[in-house]
Amino acid sequence: MTGAPERLTPALAERFAALALDCVHRPYPNQVLHLLQDDGDARPPRSLTPAFYGCFDWHSAVHGHWLLARLARWFPEEPFAPRCREALARSLTEENLDGELRYLSAPGRESFERPYGLAWLVTLTRELRRVEGAVTLGGARRLDALEALAWRHLHAGFDALPRPVRSGLHGQTAFSLGLCFDAARDPGERKRLDLHALRLFLRDQRAPLAWEPSGYDFLSPTLAAADLLARAQPRAPFGRWLEEYLPGIPTDGTADWLRPEEVPNPADGHLVHLAGLDLSRAWMLEGIAAALPRGDLRRASLLACARAHAHKGLGYVSDQHYAGAHWLGTFALYLFDRRAEPRRL
Repeated sequence: MTGAPERLTPALAERFAALALDCVHRPYPNQVLHLLQDDGDARPPRSLTPAFYGCFDWHSAVHGHWLLARLARWFPEEPFAPRCREALARSLTEENLDGELRYLSAPGRESFERPYGLAWLVTLTRELRRVEGAVTLGGARRLDALEALAWRHLHAGFDALPRPVRSGLHGQTAFSLGLCFDAARDPGERKRLDLHALRLFLRDQRAPLAWEPSGYDFLSPTLAAADLLARAQPRAPFGRWLEEYLPGIPTDGTADWLRPEEVPNPADGHLVHLAGLDLSRAWMLEGIAAALPRGDLRRASLLACARAHAHKGLGYVSDQHYAGAHWLGTFALYLFDRRAEPRRL
């Protein structure tokens, strides 16, 4: 690959679909984040969460289904699309979604997969409504209930935060808030998320980008906060805020002010996170640039840096090691999704 592709081709989409199709119904290996209340709770993942038990963990199963739904909508006539739709139908039955609803409703599970997994869940439910025949009528009702429960748990978590979680892993606040903002259907819901974003991040100044990443981040705390505020502010105020937040962005179009990360061992489940960091930095840099006025001199360097990260990150997306194969396809597709789906600015 001589450079990162600017658009998602059918051939590339088929590669991403194959990764998700290989894992959404693969029960093992499996890492379970599961609170046991008694001996009866010691059950296999497919019994605990019957719709989202594959892909090594619950959140990867959720966003793996999002990948299949998105590709089924974007490429409905491609040969891989029927397999995507069949996989969705197999997972998202009324019975399986009932099981998910029981699991998330159980006492003590209010913080289960919050915020990352639940943010992907509301992203998935939004997409499924746009894919004709993805779920049955009964399944759609269960999906509505599951989505409503996820929103309640998410808002309870955001409301309780006195300050953001600035991790490069699943607990990070900014990335999940951004997913939720894009998934929200109701203007009042978006306003509430706006207020969370402004309360938690608007006062930030001189973010320590040089401290990133820590050992095996797959998200940038610094860039994710800026990418979130790009959604929550109009162009001019955002541009002024960014001057105080990241004052070192070049204005000469150079890309080497933030170099992509190398993955020392793609078979290592922790170290392969760095491939995801390259991809997530790419879409965050593009999102920040898109929120600046057209004449802003920082845009060229932001976009040049994004291209370098996209090229590096996409090079790691393969089926060679399950440590990355079970989730990197989603991050790769989300990069193209962010380019294609208009967002409020």
